[in-house]
Amino acid sequence: MRFLLLVALATTAFASTAATPQAATLLKLNTWRRHHSILLSTGIDSANVSHSVRQSVAQYLEFFHRYTGDFFPDQASFIWREVRVEVVAPVLRAAVVVSMIMSVMLVMEAVHMSAVSLGVKLLRRRPEKVYRWEPVTGDVEMGSQAYPMVLVQIPMYNEREVYKLSIGAACALTWPPDRIIIQVLDDSTDPVIKDLVELECKIWASKGMNINYVVRDTRKGYKAGALKKGMEQSYVQQCDYVAIFDADFQPQSDFLIKTIPFLMYNSNIALVQARWEFVNYDKCLMTRIQKMSLDYHFKVEQEAGSSTYSFFGFNGTAGVWRISAINEAGGWNDRTTVEDMDLAVRASLKGWKFLYAGDIKVKSELPCTYKAYCHQQHRWTCGAANLFRKMAWDVISTKEVSLCKKLHVIYSFFFVRRIIAPIATFFLYCVVVPISVLVPEVSVPIWGVIYIPTTITLLNAIRNPSSLHIMPFWILFENVMSMHRMKAALIGILETANVNEWVVTEKLGDTLMERPDITLPEKSPNKLRDRINFSELGFAVFLLLCASYNVAEGKNYCYVYIYLQAIAFVVVGIGYVGTFISNS
Repeated sequence: MRFLLLVALATTAFASTAATPQAATLLKLNTWRRHHSILLSTGIDSANVSHSVRQSVAQYLEFFHRYTGDFFPDQASFIWREVRVEVVAPVLRAAVVVSMIMSVMLVMEAVHMSAVSLGVKLLRRRPEKVYRWEPVTGDVEMGSQAYPMVLVQIPMYNEREVYKLSIGAACALTWPPDRIIIQVLDDSTDPVIKDLVELECKIWASKGMNINYVVRDTRKGYKAGALKKGMEQSYVQQCDYVAIFDADFQPQSDFLIKTIPFLMYNSNIALVQARWEFVNYDKCLMTRIQKMSLDYHFKVEQEAGSSTYSFFGFNGTAGVWRISAINEAGGWNDRTTVEDMDLAVRASLKGWKFLYAGDIKVKSELPCTYKAYCHQQHRWTCGAANLFRKMAWDVISTKEVSLCKKLHVIYSFFFVRRIIAPIATFFLYCVVVPISVLVPEVSVPIWGVIYIPTTITLLNAIRNPSSLHIMPFWILFENVMSMHRMKAALIGILETANVNEWVVTEKLGDTLMERPDITLPEKSPNKLRDRINFSELGFAVFLLLCASYNVAEGKNYCYVYIYLQAIAFVVVGIGYVGTFISNS
């Protein structure tokens, strides 16, 4: 109602302004229009008419200038102030409240997980002290039969750069050759690469390795479809456990020696997840930032889940599964782009426990280009949100796990970390805070914009002391990435058309060793649309305007943060992030 009154006020103001001497000019203009129409209809056209037209137009422009100059500065400012107070401010206050609630949820979750992980570290609760573990040894009578049969799966797709590394590392695993089967699941669409991978498998087979090359006619289900196809092979029935390594992962030779005993001597454990370490973390600032985030994920999130509820999300690689647990959970499912998390949740609902072994590390590769990293984060975030949509009721209705574990899976694992986290970061720090400087009637609590993010940052820094000097860059870059993560989370929870979009993460493999000069900033491709990230640049303009307005008003110092964040969006927007590999 108040808004309609404002519109009426604007109309009244216009009418009152027209009732001034300028109205005479408008009357003359209307009179000229009538006379001009008569002249045209009678075919009369003369110099007098032309002069009259020029004079009338000049008078009209003068009237318009006087009218806008007198009306807009005062009336428009008044209307905007009223709209801001009555419409914008209440909406923004609600946004601030929602943001603060989400921030409190995030910091409470971070404090809880950090306390658990730090307690585990201080008390030195190694997995060998919690679960039974004994080395697997053969004897004179049984020989290698004392070792269980293990399947090693390597899914890959056009992995020209890394296929030799992954196959070689799998074939070098310390395990009796007659008790291990290596399975290369090749979904490559490039016939040249397929021939190279198949040839590599034949070379290792000639050396006595039991290695199988498996291909499909279609890429249906992507990685989940390939793993499911591999489990359908007849020789898998003789295996007890399956180790899974993505094409860029290189396990140490003693990987099976360290992980399999947990499964052998603890019948309730379905999964042993190892930690990732990165061969290219020092190639550029973006890879260092990724390492910080993933280290926190493993050291805090995975450790806390393993130590309290014996549940966490399978990372899709560098882990060993009990095959009977996979079968009991229903096998691989391709309904989302996080088939690993899907299987983990279903197995957990059957009562199986998971173990995170942080001392066991597997070499892997981080995405080196910004676009590759964006694709990876979209797949992970969108898939997790979509899985929550699909499985929330299954978790609530199951009767095979405790109420406490249900609450952990629904609230902590899914809602806070997979829905709230990607939305809250962008919504608060990149939308609410910048807009609040335009609306002086609304203020964001200082504890919400300083104390909470500082607490979360310190908790991350404690587990990454060697990376303390790049924390400011980590904060700014993560805020940029939060734009893509929020979009992905909304796509997943709303299940829009491209919810199952899958882009394989680009890998460099041996190129990292052969080309040490790739630490240069990513060079711009030839096409403008490939060189510029328009969404980042567009948002940078918005932030710059907000910061500049804040400087002009001078009411607080929010512009310091907003300018820094705008610069981060600009740097990413012009493609000056990541690395570049020349074709030459």
